[in-house]
This record gives sequence, C-alpha cells and structure tokens, in this order.
Amino acid sequence: MDYKAIARQTAQEVLGYSQDTAGWKVVKTSLMICGFLFPFEKKITVSSKASKKFSGNIYRVEGIIPQSTSKLSELLYLPEHRVTWDKSLKVFNVVHRIDSDTFICHAITQSFAMGSISPRDFIDLVHIKQYEGNRVIISSNSVDFPEYPPSSNYIRGYNHPCGYVCSPLQENPAYSRLVMFVQTELRGKLSPSIIEAAMPSNLVSVFLNAKDGIKVLRNTSGCACHPKSHSSFLKKK
Repeated sequence: MDYKAIARQTAQEVLGYSQDTAGWKVVKTSLMICGFLFPFEKKITVSSKASKKFSGNIYRVEGIIPQSTSKLSELLYLPEHRVTWDKSLKVFNVVHRIDSDTFICHAITQSFAMGSISPRDFIDLVHIKQYEGNRVIISSNSVDFPEYPPSSNYIRGYNHPCGYVCSPLQENPAYSRLVMFVQTELRGKLSPSIIEAAMPSNLVSVFLNAKDGIKVLRNTSGCACHPKSHSSFLKKK
C-alpha cells in the first residue's frame, strides 16, 4: 500500500473541503471564552452536509483558538499532547512512522452519547503539511495495517478523509482559526438518527478540549511546541 500517495491525496481532499462553501447547514452553535488578560466570547459553529464517501454526514467545526498556528498544530497531532487534552480518546499511539510528516496511529475512543455509542478503534494515516500563509493541514484517513488487525474488543470504525485546518487569524496572528472536518463511519448497528443527534455536541466538546489543552500546556510548560520532535514541520511543501 502506497501510504505516502494516500496521505497526499487525503491532504488535497481536506484542502478542498476547506474551500467548499456550498451546501453546509448549521446544526449547532456554542460560545466559548477566548483570551486571558482580556477575555472575550467567540462562537463555535458546527455545520454538516451529506458525505460523498459513505451514507452519513461530513461535519465542519469552526472557531478561534487563542494560540499561534505552529503551537496549536503540534498540540493537535503530537501523541504526548493529544492524550492530555482530547477527552474523546482512551488511546492515541503512533504504531508506524513513515517519514517526519506522516505516520500511522492506533486510536481508541471513549463511549459517548451517554453510553449509547460504545468505544471504537481506528487505524489512521496522519499527515502534516504546511501551505502558504502559515496555514497547516493535519489530515487523516483510515487505512489497512496488517500489524493491527481488528479485534473482538472494539468495533473497528473508519475515518474517511478528515482533519484540521489551522490558519493564523488575520487580525491577530497570535491566535488561530481552527476548522475541523469529520466524516466518521462508526459502523456497528447504530441508528443514523442516534449518530446525527450526538455528533454535533461531541464535536463542540472536542473543540473546547483543544482550547483548554492549550491553556494547560501554557501553564505547565510555557510552550506547546517541541521543534526537535518534527524537524521538517516548518518546511513549506
């Protein structure tokens, strides 16, 4: 399997989602507090439309995070950070590194929707790419990886092309505009109505957890960024 080719294609698809403005329907909004010395409110917006990849929805979640794009990006993809803030996950481990920008991870989710959606596990190909204007896309797509076959302990879910798009806020580059794209096929015997009812609130929670994760890392280490952990991260491709 040509993982690098899949990673490049997935990044292009996520970039395309970020440029697609047609057909999105707002399904949930929520307010969050941004800023430290001078707090202010910003809105999180969740939109959805029918996925072209499977018989479910693709979700778009957008809001402002009070952190620079480079530091926010590392919070989102580095495993040592991801497990500290993402309360939707039980496990997030790199199981195979392809190059400094691309790796395969094994993730196990928590149950959600008051336990009506049980934990799933995923094998995802993750790729990090920086574009002009310091925009960073962290894309992921589920793949087959023989070393981690499905087990009887969890239903194996499937992530169609999804990811994070991080861009400096034009009026304040110390802050970032974060847009998440999620099109997850949970599989199992779930009613579509249960998934559609639960996903928007769950995605808002993930967004708020990322914001809180930035705050915790700033307070504990003063910086969310570890340059040596990803030597080519700042190279434009």
